[in-house]
Amino acid sequence: MNHSVHPDGLPMPQRAWAMLAVALGIGISVLDASVANIALPAIAGQFHANPAAAVWVVNAYQLAVVVALLPLASLGERVGYRRVYLVGLGVFTAGSLACALSHSLAALVVGRAVQGFGGAGVMSVNGALVRYTYPQSQLGRGVGLNALVVSISAALGPSIASAILAVSSWQWLFAINVPICAVNILLGARALPFSDRSLRRFGWASAGLNAIMFGGIFIGADLFTHGKGAGAAAACITLLALLAGFILVRREMGTASPLIPVDLLRIPTFALSTAASVCAFTAYMLAFLTLPFYLITTLHRSQVETGLLMTPWPMALGLAAPLAGRLSDSVRPSVLGSAGLAVLALGLAALASMGPEPGAPAIIWRMAICGFGFGFFQAPNNRILLTSAPRQRAGAAGGMLATARLTGMTAGATLVVLVFRLAPEGAETSDLLLAAGFAIAASAISVFRLRQAPTAAVRTQVL
Repeated sequence: MNHSVHPDGLPMPQRAWAMLAVALGIGISVLDASVANIALPAIAGQFHANPAAAVWVVNAYQLAVVVALLPLASLGERVGYRRVYLVGLGVFTAGSLACALSHSLAALVVGRAVQGFGGAGVMSVNGALVRYTYPQSQLGRGVGLNALVVSISAALGPSIASAILAVSSWQWLFAINVPICAVNILLGARALPFSDRSLRRFGWASAGLNAIMFGGIFIGADLFTHGKGAGAAAACITLLALLAGFILVRREMGTASPLIPVDLLRIPTFALSTAASVCAFTAYMLAFLTLPFYLITTLHRSQVETGLLMTPWPMALGLAAPLAGRLSDSVRPSVLGSAGLAVLALGLAALASMGPEPGAPAIIWRMAICGFGFGFFQAPNNRILLTSAPRQRAGAAGGMLATARLTGMTAGATLVVLVFRLAPEGAETSDLLLAAGFAIAASAISVFRLRQAPTAAVRTQVL
């Protein structure tokens, strides 16, 4: 064990500075997953590219993140979480600068892929660093703050991008990252906690199989949304990905610290928390991609009005997540999470059942209910997921937390496109009701955790 490892979190004020470094890193990496969406028309116009080519500005980032998350989480267990985090920030900064200086679409896509690998370094060990930063008795507060930053960054990404594009060119969406990340690297080098390290060697073959599995699933899902002509290719790539996944799981079954955390997935509480997170983020993405179409196309609101009417969701989430995180230190997180998901389902159903001409107050309170419910789920669920794993496997648990979030968001985005293609009439209402169904499923999964006895890793904690 490194002599600088604190046995139960960091002392103040180092804890506050460390959490600031963690929040800045995860906030900007999550933010960059969505800001480029708004700039795609301008980027395509400047480089004379068609939409199918321009969309890879978004896909390159997401693909790099999803294939690198679990390998980098595994690497963090071996070389230290702060090292992976700081190197990830450095790579993300270099990628941001490359994007800002790009003079062709190909160069921009490569820059975005570099950004994605750096962002994966930040996201993969984010949860583990929070666990090493806060004492066990206050971990819920740290998890709540972390969940707040992730959700607010994802929700406000389009609004922040629109504000930047209103006064400057798309290049500044990436250039603004450089000074922020440079400062955060210095801050993190001084404040981030050291962690225990595993002596096991890094599995390069497993990392390659992981890349084929998650990359194939991502590309297959993307191709599936392109229509009938891409169906065969999507099916072949997805089958290849599933085969790679099968080989990877079989390969990792007998190892002590597997890259795919099959050891942690044997813990019922961990597995249920992961499944609940996937379903909840599927519901989240179904709603957040559908609502702009619903407000603009069906309810005939302007873009400015749409942005303002959607704001109560992240605002309510901002109030709920820290409160839920604090409560999860003393109230069973499973109860909080289940109740939050039930509230989210009610809010989504209420949005889907609005009349043809609802007033602004009717939309606002429904949005606020959704945000409040999602906030009360995310922080407690993340706390359970992180603490149901042994401390030495905090990296794998944090990597799985981020992977569950991205898996759910990818599934939600795919389902939105599928519903719009199969049932264009009333697609917005169908998507919102489908989102409510996923929220109910996540709530039911969360309830099942109440029947699980505490594992050895969490016997001393409140479940």
